[in-house]
Formats: sequence, structure tokens, C-alpha cells
Amino acid sequence: MVGYLQAIRQGAVIIVDTDDDNIPYADWSFPTMEGPFSVSETNRGFVNIYKNFTSHHIWPRGYPLDLILNAEHNLSEASLATKEVKIGIWQGLADSDPDVDAIYRLVDNTEVFFDKRSPIVLEEGTLCPFNSQNTAIRHELFPLLYLPAYVTFRFTDILRGLVAQPIMWAAGYRLGFTQATVIQERNPHDYIKDFESEIPCYLHPNTVIEVVKERISPTNSVAQNLTAAYTGLYQKGIVTAQELELLDLWLQDLTALQVTM
Repeated sequence: MVGYLQAIRQGAVIIVDTDDDNIPYADWSFPTMEGPFSVSETNRGFVNIYKNFTSHHIWPRGYPLDLILNAEHNLSEASLATKEVKIGIWQGLADSDPDVDAIYRLVDNTEVFFDKRSPIVLEEGTLCPFNSQNTAIRHELFPLLYLPAYVTFRFTDILRGLVAQPIMWAAGYRLGFTQATVIQERNPHDYIKDFESEIPCYLHPNTVIEVVKERISPTNSVAQNLTAAYTGLYQKGIVTAQELELLDLWLQDLTALQVTM
């Protein structure tokens, strides 16, 4: 988050997250933040966006485990419609060793190279976990860069993404997914330790979305909705009081940098 603040101080209008084991392809880029894109239906709940980019049985880290065999939560190509939309966050996929959970790696772990295709944007009420590995966010939503610091390492960016999506809907922005523009040569991991760190990802995604949707309002600013969301998560025991303290400091820093919130 210190890096985000430094980028904002230097005048960034889009910030891109990545990991040190993601290597950009020569044509690495993101689509525009506004324009006509293929957009999902509304209110589909969680969808497995990976199934629109590959026929392999794979799902993103943070996807509810009770849905991984449920084909009704895959988006059909026929259901997509071209619309003008404002994108708040783009998630680019990663080839070879994409962002999946430890369960996938322990039971399958097949290397995957995603299909080349046009982007897909998720409409309000339709969501999918996204991570911090190849991810672009526009300046109006910079408060949503906040990474929870008092949850497990494998949950932090997933929780951030779950919190962000209803707040984006309220502000008129959408989440989009693009084809793989990086290849991941993953650093060594202990899959059992990853599994342990991911347990909140398996237990809480539906509750997080319910809490955030209940707490936010389209009349609030992004920052106000972020605070309301984490307050609700604290009351549900998903985050600690320390998280609220750090979030407040983060928002104070953004205010000092004159970020619109």
C-alpha cells in the first residue's frame, strides 16, 4: 500500500498490480476503461469466469467451493450482450500457472494456457473473485486498493476484491476480465500451507457479499462505503478492530494526497 501511495503522489491515474513471478507478454496491455464490451446478465451471483477462457475444469482462487461442479454458474456466450460500460477494474488472466486455490493444485494442477478472446464485463449482481496479479484500477476507485492486513496472506486480495465489487456497482462501475497477458512462473509454494491460509476464502465469500451489500448505499462515496463494509465485516467477526484502524489511516493518507473519494 505504500507503493500505491507513492504512485498516487506521482500522479498515477491507473494503477496496475502484479506479482514478481508474472512475466508480461510482449503485447501486455489492458482495454480502455470505458466503451462497448461483451457484458453478462445481471444478478447471476458468483460465476466461474475461467470457463469462458478455457474448457479445462479450473476455477479462480476464492470461488465458492460448492459451485465448482455447478455448470449453471458458468456464463454462456449466448447470454453476453454488447453494452457501453464504465470499467472500474480490469483483471487480466495469467497463463501456465494461473491464480487457483490449493485444492486445485493438490488434486489436479494441470498447466493451463487460456484461449485468446475478447474481454468479458460482469454486470451488477454478477461477480467473480479477482486477485492482485495482473489487475488495473482507475483513479476514481483508488480507495478500493486497500489490502486487508490482519487476515491471512492468501485471503487478503480475495477479500479486497469481494468488498470492491458491490461498491463498484453502487458507484456505476463494473469489473472486467481480459485474456491472459502474462505468464506465471510461480515461486515455490507449500500447498498445504497455502490451503491453511486459504480457509477463509472457502468459508466466507457469500457472507462477505451479503454484508457489503447490506451496508453500502449509492448515496455514499466510495470511501464511505468502504468504511461501512469493513465495519460490517468486523461485526461479523471476519476482520478485527485493527483492520478498521488501518483502513482509517489509509483513507487519511488518500485525503492528504487529495484523492477524490
